[in-house]
Amino acid sequence: MTPDEHRVYVLRHGTTEWSRTGRHTSRSDIPLTVEGELRARQAGEALSALRPAGPVVVLASPRQRAQRTATLAGLADVVTEPLLAEWDYGDYEGLTTPQIREKVPGWTVWTHPCPGGETAADVTVRADKLLTRIRNTDSDVVLVGHGHFSRCLIARWLGLPATSGVHFALDPAGITVLGRERGAPQVQRSNIPPWQHG
Repeated sequence: MTPDEHRVYVLRHGTTEWSRTGRHTSRSDIPLTVEGELRARQAGEALSALRPAGPVVVLASPRQRAQRTATLAGLADVVTEPLLAEWDYGDYEGLTTPQIREKVPGWTVWTHPCPGGETAADVTVRADKLLTRIRNTDSDVVLVGHGHFSRCLIARWLGLPATSGVHFALDPAGITVLGRERGAPQVQRSNIPPWQHG
C-alpha cells in the first residue's frame, strides 16, 4: 500500500450517559448506553462499507467505552493504545461547560486551561507521538477513541495546532477518514454518521 492509499479511520466511541448530557469525560470509565451500543454496531457496518477488504491495524483507547465500541463494531485484533485516551480535564471531570462557565466565563477546552489536567501542548505531544507511530504502517488504521482528543488528532494530521480541532465535528460513533493526495494530508470524509454507509 502506497502512502497515498493509506487511510486512517477515526471512530469516536458510542454514546454514554455523560456524553449525552454534556459532562466532560476523560478518566472516568463510563459504559455505553443502549443507544451507544446500537450506534457502535452501526459504525462497524459503516466502516465495512467505507473500507476496502484487506489488512488493518486497530488501536483503541483503554477506556471501556472505546473498547466496547471496537468490539461491537466487529473490529478484530484490537490493540489497546494509551495515547488514544481522552484529553484529561482534571478538575473539570464530570462537569458540563455551563457548570464550568459559572466560575470561568467563556471557558472552552480549546481556549482555556483545565486545572489539574492536560494542556493543549500536552495533548499535542500525545497526538504527534501517535501519528508518528502509525505514519509508516503498511495498512489502513482504525483509531477508536474520544471526541476532543480525536479532533486534535485530525488537526495534527493536517499540521494544524491541536486547538484547531474545534473546527472538526465528531459525534458519538461518528467516523472521519484521513488520507493523502499526492502526499498532502487531507480529510477525505468527515463525521460520517454510523448509520450512513458508503
